[in-house]
Amino acid sequence: MHRAVLSLTAVLAFAGTASADVLDEVRFGVMQENICVLDCDNANKEPGQSLTGELLFTSPDVLDLIWSPRPYVMGSLNLNGDTSFGGFGLHWSFPFSERWAFEPSVGYVIHDGELESPFPQGDPRGDAFTEDHVLLGSRDLFRTTFGLKYKVDETWGVEVLYEHLSHGQILGNGRNQGLDNVGVRVSYALGN
Repeated sequence: MHRAVLSLTAVLAFAGTASADVLDEVRFGVMQENICVLDCDNANKEPGQSLTGELLFTSPDVLDLIWSPRPYVMGSLNLNGDTSFGGFGLHWSFPFSERWAFEPSVGYVIHDGELESPFPQGDPRGDAFTEDHVLLGSRDLFRTTFGLKYKVDETWGVEVLYEHLSHGQILGNGRNQGLDNVGVRVSYALGN
């Protein structure tokens, strides 16, 4: 928990020091949470929608060596009271036509979802609990996204986004059911 508080403090401090010329883009969207992608064992748990927001900042020169990703801070609020999360990371944009771009990102999030069942093994309440909740195994998770963005004009864009959350047996051990989310976002570029 201590690590999560320190990480959230760092994110808020970074976001709070951003001036208008550093903030590059704002994105808002709706995600369908916990969809079936490859491993569908947990896709029936925590269904529902989440509202997401993301602030993208101008890429600092030091990141030119890795194709100039933009730092971001983000948050996701689950509308059913299930897993919500927030974090930060790096976001790339690779245009492949005048209006289209492939946009991957990697990052770190902390969440308020379930880690383990609160019931001892063999307790029937535990079985019911694990049927309804994704057990993420760690408060700290990696966030990986893949987006396809369409640039409507110099200011506005729309994006289809896939998002995966997992501790990858690196940030935690044991349970690692992860979340796969998909959705759409609208983007607004600043300073154009």
